[in-house]
Amino acid sequence: MKKLLLASAVSLTMTAGVQASEHSGTYAFDTEGAHQFITFKISHLGYSWLYGRFNDFDGQFVYDAENPENSSVEVTVDTSSVDSNHGERDKHLRSDDFLHVSEYPEATFKSKRVEVDEEGEADIIGDLTLRGVTKEITLDVEMLGHGEDPWGGYRMGFEAETEFKLTDFGIPMDLGKASETVEMIISVEGIRQ
Repeated sequence: MKKLLLASAVSLTMTAGVQASEHSGTYAFDTEGAHQFITFKISHLGYSWLYGRFNDFDGQFVYDAENPENSSVEVTVDTSSVDSNHGERDKHLRSDDFLHVSEYPEATFKSKRVEVDEEGEADIIGDLTLRGVTKEITLDVEMLGHGEDPWGGYRMGFEAETEFKLTDFGIPMDLGKASETVEMIISVEGIRQ
């Protein structure tokens, strides 16, 4: 499902007389317009899928169109904003069985490097800190688009996917083998600063 980040950069340079560097810059997540989502999916005992999201998070990314390997991203998530569309379950997810939000109110991701292969497919490798544990994870990234908005700004959007085991981050709740791994999708729209 990887898309071509490098190919996107190349297409920018080919846009009628526009230099790729004109699209480079620092982009703040559009928190005001809420054009951003962090969602997750995990098996419930192997019988169904449980879906949820985090409602409050912020961050920014730096995009270098000429050298995508120099791009970066940082995200901070309010773990108490977890929302699985069920109040009692959300209380349990906030407890020390799962996110332990009273002790660890934030989760963060900070990229360390961007790897673009010969086909132009891109991964962002960085440190995810969740429940007080920091581990390296890889985001499989897709550039969704970029351009001027109706209000005089310039926007760029990305979607990324990853997965990890709950035990990697010290989450003690054991719901069986089918529920060991959580899948995450991060979709953000940034406004160039």
